[in-house]
Amino acid sequence: MHPLNSVKGAITTGVVLAIIIGIGLGLWSGVQPTFHPIRIDRWLHIVCGVMWIGLLYYFNVVQTPGLAAAAADKGGPGGAGVSKYIAPRALVWFRWAAVATWLTGVGYLMWGYGTSNGLERAFMLLPGFRTIGVGAWLGTIMLFNVWVFIWPNQKKILGLVPATDEQKAAARKTAGRASRINFILSIPMLMCMGGQSHGLAF
Repeated sequence: MHPLNSVKGAITTGVVLAIIIGIGLGLWSGVQPTFHPIRIDRWLHIVCGVMWIGLLYYFNVVQTPGLAAAAADKGGPGGAGVSKYIAPRALVWFRWAAVATWLTGVGYLMWGYGTSNGLERAFMLLPGFRTIGVGAWLGTIMLFNVWVFIWPNQKKILGLVPATDEQKAAARKTAGRASRINFILSIPMLMCMGGQSHGLAF
């Protein structure tokens, strides 16, 4: 099967290519390739985070305004196709990318900062860990919003669980606000995540 013809094939090909490039760069620099779990964890944290935040931005910037425009266009095709085929698939990747991002972030905090108690230092906002700690707290709040407010209400909106019209309307409001809050929180969260490695660590 051609790797470009499936999501699984493309992901597998991308991972294999990244490994080949990583080994090649090491050999080119005269460094013997070795398995380094912390570097792999950080790489996975970034990849999962891009998937999670990318879908968060898609929902907030593209899908939600697009569905509102479709609902307002009385003569148009409506948003049923998006709600039936696209949103459920996007939400699977969205919610599990959130979990994977958080878990790989925890792993990196536990072992990636040259100390065994980096996780504790980050969540307690101790000196040297405050920037990454604020980012970790924001990411944790965002994960909570995904699983406690966004996903349970999206199940009602998409008809995956029974709900009355009134319950669906309330679910739209709750899920929309939680998603918009996550969208807002993601901006300082990304600043903190990047800042820890690039001169903004406190």
